Amino acid sequence: MELEGQWWKGELAEDIYQALRYKELRLPAYKGQSPQLSLRRYFADLIAIVSNRFKLCPAARHLAVYLLDLFMDRYDISVQQLHMVALSCLLLASKFEEREDRVPKLETLNSLGCMSSMNLVLTKQGLLHMELLLLETFQWNLYLPTAAHFIEYYLPVAVNETDLHDGWPMACMEKTMLYMSKYADYFLEVSLQDHAFLRFVPSLVAAACVSSSRVILRLSPSWPPRLQRLSAYTWDQMLPAVERLLIAHDSDVKEANKQKCQHQQTVYPVPGQSGSLHQYMQRPNTQYMQNCQPVVVSGQGPATYLTSTAPIRSLGHTQNMDAKVNVPGRAYQPNALYPCFDR
Repeated sequence: MELEGQWWKGELAEDIYQALRYKELRLPAYKGQSPQLSLRRYFADLIAIVSNRFKLCPAARHLAVYLLDLFMDRYDISVQQLHMVALSCLLLASKFEEREDRVPKLETLNSLGCMSSMNLVLTKQGLLHMELLLLETFQWNLYLPTAAHFIEYYLPVAVNETDLHDGWPMACMEKTMLYMSKYADYFLEVSLQDHAFLRFVPSLVAAACVSSSRVILRLSPSWPPRLQRLSAYTWDQMLPAVERLLIAHDSDVKEANKQKCQHQQTVYPVPGQSGSLHQYMQRPNTQYMQNCQPVVVSGQGPATYLTSTAPIRSLGHTQNMDAKVNVPGRAYQPNALYPCFDR
């Protein structure tokens, strides 16, 4: 979005924030009508894994998933082509949000372990064709605010010395601020995994992530007046989003504790082993680390995208998928990334 540096600390922070708020009210409508909606989490995870591998900023990752959501909502796309669409969305988002030297290169993408395990080979011609189709779909407008664009504006005032922890003054302000940042990042990823959050505007989702973090950290009040003034959201307005975030957190913690007690060790497939997209989606609570090995699809030979092998149909002429995939609970483990969850 071409916001240079830490814009939320500059003199124009309030003006930029208001411009983002204005823009989010004019975001494209999302209907949740994609025939491949059951595969949405799989491809959101693929984007997250690749973006983590290249250390892309959260704004690029969130914009990429949002582009994917809007594109899937408008077209009936084959599962094979969805891999190309997802990675093209990530490349477009990184070109828009990152410096040029941080944008993933084609050769590096093809060398990733997850690409070989999926038997995918990307080509320059294929990527350019897909990027052009995406840009034409969005009328060359990628100025689309996401929750990741708002969260940094709220975080500097998310913790204050006047806050109470379990009814007592905070013992360590620095440590609390560190935990706040980590929990806010975690809840941002929770919102990315569930397309239900698309019914909320991005600024509200970001505010709910901060509020949920304060609830988990047992800070009071849960939504202090300073944050209400800054965000223009009341607790009641955020409550539906906060409830979804806290339910997801509770589920993640229970699953992490269950696995810890049972001392179960999950074995992941390595590149070269066969697997199926259906098996991947049915495997609960996969930990998404920064390597690419957990992503596996059917091994039926390299899928080289030299030309479009199947048309992408507008949803005015949708067809049902050959097989429905039931998506289990969101596969995101907090303890794997943030030590503060392990208490």
